[in-house]
Amino acid sequence: MTTAPEAAHFRFFELEVLRTRRLGHSFLRVTFGVTSPAGFRSGGFDQSLSLFLPPDGREHTVLPSTDEDTWFGAWRGMPDEERPVMRSYTVREQRRTPEGADEVDIDFVLHGDASPASRWAGRAATGRRILAIGPAVAENKSVRFQPPATADAIWMYADETALPAAAAILERLPSGTAVRAWFEVPHEDDRLALSTPARADITWIVRGAAIGPERTERVLSALRSAEPGAAEAPYVWLAGEAGTVRATRRHFVQERSVDRRSVRFTGYWRLGASEEQLLAEAYAGQSPSEEPTSEL
Repeated sequence: MTTAPEAAHFRFFELEVLRTRRLGHSFLRVTFGVTSPAGFRSGGFDQSLSLFLPPDGREHTVLPSTDEDTWFGAWRGMPDEERPVMRSYTVREQRRTPEGADEVDIDFVLHGDASPASRWAGRAATGRRILAIGPAVAENKSVRFQPPATADAIWMYADETALPAAAAILERLPSGTAVRAWFEVPHEDDRLALSTPARADITWIVRGAAIGPERTERVLSALRSAEPGAAEAPYVWLAGEAGTVRATRRHFVQERSVDRRSVRFTGYWRLGASEEQLLAEAYAGQSPSEEPTSEL
C-alpha cells in the first residue's frame, strides 16, 4: 500500500456527461469525460468516489471551494437551495480512448424522482458538468475489496445499489477464481448479463414488493438454501442496505463459521435514513458496527 500522504489520494475532478445508456429496468449508465488536468486513477474493483450533483434547475455543479482544507465547511455552509447533493458511487469502469481521453462509467439506480441522485441521472444530458472527489492514485482506501492471497473462494452479496461494484469486481477477478454470489434486485429485468473470467455461480434474488424484515428474510432464505461450495478460507464481500448487510454478515460468521476478519461489509444505505444522515454519522464517528458509506 502506498505511503503517500492521505490528502494526495483524492482530488477534485470535473466530469462532463458524454452519453447515457439504459441497462435494465432500474439501471442507467452515465459515461463521463474527465476534463480536469490532474490524473484520475481508479483502483478498480469497488472503487468509490463522491459526486456533487447540482440542485434542481442548475445544469452544472458549482462549489465555493475545492481546496482540500476548506471545501467541506464551504459546502456545508451553502444555502440549502444552492448546495450540490453529495453522493457516493462506484467507478464501474475507467478507460483511455484511442484519442487519449479518459472516460468513466458510473451506473445509477433509477427510482423516479424519489431521490436527488435518481432525479438528476434520469435527466442527465450531454455536456452537463459535475464535480467529484475521486482517486488520484490507484492504491487508495476507497477500494474495499482486498482479499488476502490465502483466500480460496470469494462469496458475495449485493443489492442493486452495490451491483455495479460487484460487477466490476467480477470482471477483474483472476481466471478460474471460485465465486458464489447472491445479487438482489427489484425487478426481473434487472438481472444483468455479467461477464467474468471467474468460475462464478450467481443466484438472483428478485425482491419485488418485499420491504423491511420480509426483504431481509428473503435474502437469508436464499443464502441458507444454497451450498456455497467447498472452501477452507473464503473471503466474503457484502454490500447494500445496512440492516440486510448486518444480517448476512451474521449468517456467514455464525452459521457458516467464516472468520469475521475475512468478511468485508459495507452499508451503502440504510432503510429509513437519508444519505445526509449517514454522512453526518460517518463524520461524527458514529455507527461503529458498520463501515461508513464513504471514507472520502
